[in-house]
Amino acid sequence: MLKVQEIRELIKLVDQSSIDEFVYENDGSKIKMKKNVSATYVSQVSAVPQENKVVSTPVPQVVAATAPTVAVHEVQQQETIKQADTTNLHKIVSPMVGTFYASPTPDADSYVKQGSSVTKDSIVCIVEAMKLFNEIEAEIDGEIVEILAKNGQLVEYGQPLFLVKPE
Repeated sequence: MLKVQEIRELIKLVDQSSIDEFVYENDGSKIKMKKNVSATYVSQVSAVPQENKVVSTPVPQVVAATAPTVAVHEVQQQETIKQADTTNLHKIVSPMVGTFYASPTPDADSYVKQGSSVTKDSIVCIVEAMKLFNEIEAEIDGEIVEILAKNGQLVEYGQPLFLVKPE
């Protein structure tokens, strides 16, 4: 994973060059920079192991060219809208640290998909921990609005896995 100073140097080099887009991938980390007339945007998403856990941390940054306050304001506004949209939704969270599986076997269909109706007893996924496969139930009647974890992804205790619109 690149250090902040190395990212800043990359930003300067991209800003001074004639290229419009730069992408760097290494060991599960990805940095993508796009340049337009008013600003250079940098986003870094990386999987960082910490004490047998994987923490996925998106790091958006805006580097000023002419009008950075507009770009920062737009990003904050979008985050506020997304938070407002999820306030009435129920989160199904992981009860343990483990590996998320959307289906009972690799070749089977997923337990649920976006738009699926669930009851409180419906199995929505499996979390594997120490070779034990734990079936996770919906705990609420409703409709799956969003699936927040990817198949095979390491998840932490309390990490949201699904957003459900209650009935």
